[in-house]
Amino acid sequence: MSRVLVTGGSGYVGTHLIAALLRTGRSVRATVRSTAREADLRAAVRRGDADDTGLEIVAADLTADDGWAAAVAGCDEVHHVASPFPFVQPEDPDELIVPAREGTLRVLRAAREAGARRVVLTSSFAAIGYTPKPGAEFTEADWTDPDTPGLAPYPRSKAIAERAAWDLMERDGGDTELVVVNPTFILGPALTIDPGSSTQLIKAMLDGTMNVAPRQRFGVVDVRDVADLHIRAMARPEAAGKRFLAVSDGPALSFLEVAGILRRRLGPLAACVPTQEAPGNEPPRPVIHNDRARDELGWSPRPAETTIVQTAESLRDLGLVKTQS
Repeated sequence: MSRVLVTGGSGYVGTHLIAALLRTGRSVRATVRSTAREADLRAAVRRGDADDTGLEIVAADLTADDGWAAAVAGCDEVHHVASPFPFVQPEDPDELIVPAREGTLRVLRAAREAGARRVVLTSSFAAIGYTPKPGAEFTEADWTDPDTPGLAPYPRSKAIAERAAWDLMERDGGDTELVVVNPTFILGPALTIDPGSSTQLIKAMLDGTMNVAPRQRFGVVDVRDVADLHIRAMARPEAAGKRFLAVSDGPALSFLEVAGILRRRLGPLAACVPTQEAPGNEPPRPVIHNDRARDELGWSPRPAETTIVQTAESLRDLGLVKTQS
């Protein structure tokens, strides 16, 4: 069985996906921007209960062609996970849009030229549900319009990059198949001491940095379930050419409701979480369907409350937050 390529190997999703693949006995090649991150990546994979002896780490950057042909060589399966996700939105949208779009196309072209069987791309719910829609009910048939007034750079970048990926593969994909996974707000245990942007928000709630909850409503999905969906999307022939929304069952949540879960379940560790929501009009609570992933791929996500609690516990266990005295 050939080696599997995972781009963005040192990231939040990437570390979990690598660990999951290694636990199944697969050999994995992972790309990182710099091999200076190799030791941290290997430590993260071991935290994920995987043996890292089957892991090869190579350098490749989304903003440059160098290294991608070698990274993909001999890999029949490519999981393209790498994409910028900022904690703060940049003033210049191109800081996100250009690397997201060009990096995605760079990986897809390299995969096609290497004769890879399939690429599974991590996109986002941001490419599906950030254009207002009556009823706020969303499936894989929906698309965010990048020209939506007031749309932030991140959802613009995800919509533009995913559209570019489908356009390339439909026009000139050769025999390489494309599948896209569209996660909602990703939470779950962190494997690195440099947590991703989503877990930074939980950290900010726990340490008191976020003293007022933003007025937002969103779906939640566990990072381990995103990794599982990637693996299922790679394995099932019927997944080719499709998008799969990744979201836990149940209603969308607010940050204030997340804070309430943390306070109820974690007591003193959550003593500083916000108790008030920012003023403003009540935003729509989206209804996000995961039927396709469940019915076609047999995917079964964890409850959102379990994910939220275990996110906080992992931050505590990594020494990134402490119980307030």
